[in-house]
Amino acid sequence: MVDKKVIEKAVSQVLSESKGKRKFTQSVDMALNFNVDVDFKKAENRLNVDVLLPNPPKQQKVAVFADGQLALEAKNAGADMVISGADIPKIAGDKAQINKILECAILSAPQLIAQVGKAFGQALAGKGKSPKPIVPNADVKDTVKRARTTISIRSRGKYLPTVHCIIGREDMDSALIADNVLAVLEAIEKKIPEQKMASMFIKTTMGKPVRITLGV
Repeated sequence: MVDKKVIEKAVSQVLSESKGKRKFTQSVDMALNFNVDVDFKKAENRLNVDVLLPNPPKQQKVAVFADGQLALEAKNAGADMVISGADIPKIAGDKAQINKILECAILSAPQLIAQVGKAFGQALAGKGKSPKPIVPNADVKDTVKRARTTISIRSRGKYLPTVHCIIGREDMDSALIADNVLAVLEAIEKKIPEQKMASMFIKTTMGKPVRITLGV
């Protein structure tokens, strides 16, 4: 779709123009725009894609809803929060705890997903999040590890033909960020073909966007 060297060049330009100009480490963001004939108002066209980044800009916190042995395995796997089915009603009324959950990637035992949705559905929807089921006999340690490095690409808001995501930090090497961009593009292309992608931009949090021409 796009040559990695082209992406690296754009990322390097973004980093050189922004690095060190702020008192905080800026994220590197990616915006992908689609042709007008991609109608995200239609449910079948909406994006809901999980991308395992090869070089994640940060380690995502993970919350796991589980009981019994699965809860124990989640704790041993280093999950940041492990919430039992019995605790869900208590937490549902605790705004501070809900905010902690919203900072996390969310995994759940299959039998608790409906309960999680009922208790936290509105808050999760506002952040474009949903609990991912832990499949039976899964390696819980590996599942938690993958959740830490996975980002979700979703159509949001008024379903405009565009998506955004964070694909790096300004203190990362441009080649590593380029690998993340390619991973996102490859995942999206499985849902929406390349020819329906109109344009792509890379920018830091406070910096100017740099356009990358698709199909080169």
